[in-house]
Amino acid sequence: MAIPTNISTSRLYAGFITCGLIWAGLHTYVIHSFGFIWYIASTDGLVCTILLASACWLINNNLRYYQPEKGNYLNILIWIAALATICAFGSRWVLPFLATGPAYTSFLSNSLIIRLFTNFLAIGWMAMISMLYYTQLDQKENEKRKTEAEQLARDAELYNLRQQLQPHFLFNSLNSINALIGFKPDEARRMIHQLSDFLRGTLKKDDQQQVPLTEELTHLNLYLDIEKVRFGHRLQTEISCDEKSGQAVLPSMLLQPIVENAIKFGLYDTIGDVVVSIRAEMDGNYLVMMVQNPYDPQTSRPRKGTGFGLRGVQRRLYLLFARNDLMETHANDNIFTTIIKVPQL
Repeated sequence: MAIPTNISTSRLYAGFITCGLIWAGLHTYVIHSFGFIWYIASTDGLVCTILLASACWLINNNLRYYQPEKGNYLNILIWIAALATICAFGSRWVLPFLATGPAYTSFLSNSLIIRLFTNFLAIGWMAMISMLYYTQLDQKENEKRKTEAEQLARDAELYNLRQQLQPHFLFNSLNSINALIGFKPDEARRMIHQLSDFLRGTLKKDDQQQVPLTEELTHLNLYLDIEKVRFGHRLQTEISCDEKSGQAVLPSMLLQPIVENAIKFGLYDTIGDVVVSIRAEMDGNYLVMMVQNPYDPQTSRPRKGTGFGLRGVQRRLYLLFARNDLMETHANDNIFTTIIKVPQL
């Protein structure tokens, strides 16, 4: 039995009062059907309903702050029986002062057992509804706290992944600038400006922000310009992106560690010019991106050592989409390929 937990308190009170009025009306009608005048019937109905409503309010208020453990409902049954008894004998004591007559007094005594069981059932229903309502309310609050805690943990891990990535790139760039200052000061100055623009854009981005692929490639080109200053003519890039895939979105700065990994294995372990290829296309509801670079199987181990960059990307995709099948790598014919699929939600 599912009870909505987003009902306002005013609506609950209104529903409680409405049920009480309906109960009082039915009770009055039943008493009147036994041949008693409307005054006696309405007095009986009003007094019994007030006592019953008080008992229901008390059991509801008690269950708001005390939820019995699973399998331990004996205390609740005792409470229900005690409140039903108080309501029955309370009406038996109060009503003779308000509605007199030997016939009614006799009727009141003879109907005491029926009143007791009726009150027991009514209070029992109220207790069951209250337990279900407050149990679901507690579960909803627990799920909310759990979701918030998981979100904070994901945010912290994403932030940690990003903080590990940036210093690695920054140290490499600063070392390159230091090497260029002595014999190529103009190149060093240009690289400083490019690094400044790149870091400024990086600081503005959120780890979970979704950006269009065209914007991601614009930011990636700043990074590639810096690397081209470092490696000169040896580094060449080929970027292929059609209009449809360019409008697709992906987590910000997702491509940079992959391209950095491609440059690392392509340039550090090989001689001669290296072409890093970046292609993007749409495949159904997925943005598929492929990064390729040459590698020397004698000096590098692309099949085994994906390094922090690729591990970090795979972990980030899992944190954002809860899937482990969105990245794959292949090494064939001295070409290392990284493929990423980004769901378009």
